[in-house]
Amino acid sequence: MKCASCDTRRCRQGKDCTPREVQPEYASEDLEMMKAASKIEANFYMEKTRLEELVLFAKEMGYRKLGVAFCVGLENEARTFCKILEKDFIVESVCCKICGVDKEEYGLDKIREGRETTCNPIAQAMMLNRAGTELNIIVGLCMGHDILFNKHSEAPVTTFIVKDRILTHNPAGALYSGYYLKKRFGLEKI
Repeated sequence: MKCASCDTRRCRQGKDCTPREVQPEYASEDLEMMKAASKIEANFYMEKTRLEELVLFAKEMGYRKLGVAFCVGLENEARTFCKILEKDFIVESVCCKICGVDKEEYGLDKIREGRETTCNPIAQAMMLNRAGTELNIIVGLCMGHDILFNKHSEAPVTTFIVKDRILTHNPAGALYSGYYLKKRFGLEKI
């Protein structure tokens, strides 16, 4: 599949370009998630922020306990985010440096000399699994750490903030900068 290169987008009018065996049957929790997402999109298209949509989605799904896995570098954002969520939900939050493991223990590269504590996304997932969260939300986990967290979380996961230290946590900004695209990748602006 090369959907990103398609100019016709006939799928928007119901054309199916995939083999029949690819079409899944949505049932149980998956179908409920699709219904909740569709309801929010249909009722609030272009009206709600991602934060508002997240709250609506969690309510629509009947979730009571949410988990927040955050980067210590975004602790202020995580604190504010959790305060907002706590108005409607029980919220568990876990910092990336949980367990205080030295990078040397795993032979990991360091930013600077001396003791450097590694992020611990698997422990973050384990703690939220233990807490029985029903939906987990990532707030700025590092590239790769977010993938490990997703892999080990028992609850469904969504991302609220994607870490991008250069573009103030707006990685899509790289796609909108004609200068950057041309200089770095030899591409024209989209």
